[in-house]
Amino acid sequence: MYDAIAGRYTFSCPRAGESRVALSAFRTIERLPGTAHPVVYRVRFACACGDEHDGLVAHDELDWAPLGLEGGTFLNLMTSRVEPVAAELGELAATRIKAGEWPWSFFCYPEERPRPVFPSAFMLLTPGSVGSNGRGPLGLAVRCPACARTSVNVVSHEHVDVPFHNDREVGVVEQLFADDLHATVEEFRAELWSARFDARRLALE
Repeated sequence: MYDAIAGRYTFSCPRAGESRVALSAFRTIERLPGTAHPVVYRVRFACACGDEHDGLVAHDELDWAPLGLEGGTFLNLMTSRVEPVAAELGELAATRIKAGEWPWSFFCYPEERPRPVFPSAFMLLTPGSVGSNGRGPLGLAVRCPACARTSVNVVSHEHVDVPFHNDREVGVVEQLFADDLHATVEEFRAELWSARFDARRLALE
């Protein structure tokens, strides 16, 4: 389902048959109750066809596959052979984590500090106005794994899509949000882009 080289998830699309989207194209991520081995998440994603569709993602596909641990194969043009990439990408990820880098992070507003996180902690993602580069900021609601409260950051698409690409500064919405954000998605989106937020430096310890 996840292509580690292209950085895209593959879902079915009622119109095109198949859709390949980045993590930043997800709009909601919700754990399905009763799932355990593996945990399964229902995601709603923005499709290239112009609509939003629902899909299912297993926990390992959501949190671990982007690190390349199931990276598949690629054609090595130097050797003209098809070679696996999982071992190399996995070793690279492990080395960076041991060095103190984390693949994803966010700024926890209640705790006033940056925190490491996995995509399974993301709740809502909503794009802002498109800039001159064709991409705008991304509003990201995260349930903190430490304090279990929800914070909203304003980040770049790369901050979400590219493991270990952590924005040096993120926008932090200075407000505590309820846990039922999924029930008020449109209200959340309107409030996010009208809210005042501060830029915070995101430097994990």
